Amino acid sequence: MGLATRALDGGALGIVVPHVDSAEEALQAVSRLKYPPIGHRSIGPGLPHFGYAAMDAKAVTENLNRETLLTVMLETPAAIEAADEIAAVDGVDVVMIGTSDLSAEMGINGQTADDRIFAAYETVIAACKNHRKWPGMGGVAQAEVIERNVQMGMRFILTGNDLGFLMAAAKNRADQLRALL
Repeated sequence: MGLATRALDGGALGIVVPHVDSAEEALQAVSRLKYPPIGHRSIGPGLPHFGYAAMDAKAVTENLNRETLLTVMLETPAAIEAADEIAAVDGVDVVMIGTSDLSAEMGINGQTADDRIFAAYETVIAACKNHRKWPGMGGVAQAEVIERNVQMGMRFILTGNDLGFLMAAAKNRADQLRALL
């Protein structure tokens, strides 16, 4: 969590906490990444969110608690079983399935369209509805699977990462140049 607090202190307005398997672990994330009275994150002077200007501490903590998105990632069958308890934790905004890791943990590595994965999505979506949280997903590349998951109710969608996007753009550019030769 130390790196997460540094990212937040540097101006980030959201953190994804991987491998959250229980409500206790979600509570630890809230405790470390949210300010009192929600958590126990310490406040420092001159944050970039406010142009490094001196601000009233109460205004800073209320604003950043409200505006900072805390996403917990469920990546094991045990985490899926605990989804309702995890979603019940105050301070958690998004409960996201890390589909690639979940499929590996389930012994169906990479099979993101497996019925057991869809059942896990249903469990998390229901937990999020119960506790007014956003259900999320990552680790799915196939457009038709993403579409099905969105139709099921997923609303926070990670479709890739910066390295993948950069590599795709570089390959596209190289292909364009090779076509000229």
